[in-house]
Amino acid sequence: MPVILIANPKGGVGKSTLSTNIAGYLASQGHSVMLGDVDKQQSARRWLALRPSHLPRIQGWDFEGDQVVKPPKGVSHVVLDSPAGLDGKRLKTLLKLADKLLMPLQPSLFDIQASFDFIQRLRELRGDEDSPKRQPELALVGMRAKEGTLSVQQLQGFLEGLEVPVLGMLRDTQNYVQLAAHGLSLWDVAPSRVERDLAQWAPLTAWLDARKA
Repeated sequence: MPVILIANPKGGVGKSTLSTNIAGYLASQGHSVMLGDVDKQQSARRWLALRPSHLPRIQGWDFEGDQVVKPPKGVSHVVLDSPAGLDGKRLKTLLKLADKLLMPLQPSLFDIQASFDFIQRLRELRGDEDSPKRQPELALVGMRAKEGTLSVQQLQGFLEGLEVPVLGMLRDTQNYVQLAAHGLSLWDVAPSRVERDLAQWAPLTAWLDARKA
C-alpha cells in the first residue's frame, strides 16, 4: 500500500494543495484513498468536509501522536499532509510510514533556504540510529511558478544542483483556489477547464504511479 508524504518544514508552500489534488487523482483512478491530516491547521480535513458526496470517495484520517499507526484495512493508497516545522520524533515517525516523500517549494529565497536545510536534514537522518532503515523515495515540485520570472529562474538553478528528482513547476493559477473552496481536485471537473494544469501534472502522476523495482 503506497503512502505518499507531502512535507516541507516551511509553511505556506502548497502542501495541502498537493495533498488534496494527489488524493483526488488517486481516487479518480479507482483507488481506495485515505487522506491523512497531520497539520494542526486541518486544511485537508476541511477540504474533505466540502467534498461533494457524488465524487469518488476519499476517506479522512486524523493522525495523532508520535506512534506509527497502520491505516484501516481496505485502503489501497494513503496521502499524508504534514505540518510546518516538521522535525524530530514526528518527522522520523512519518518517514517510517512513507514510501514516497514529495516536497513542494515556491520560488522565493526563504523557501529555497528552508528546503535546502530540510533536504540536508533528511540526508543526516540516514545515519541516525533511531531513523528508519528504509528511506522514502524523494522528489521535488515547484509551486505557484510564474513563467519567465527571475525568481523561477533562480529556483530552477537551485534545483539543478540538488541531485534530487524534480517533477516540474506548477503554475500560479486561481484554479487551485477555486477548486479547493468546493472540495474539488483537478480530476473532478471537465478536463478542458484545467487543461494546462493537467499537462503540468503529467510527470507528477507518472511518479505517483511508478512502483519501485
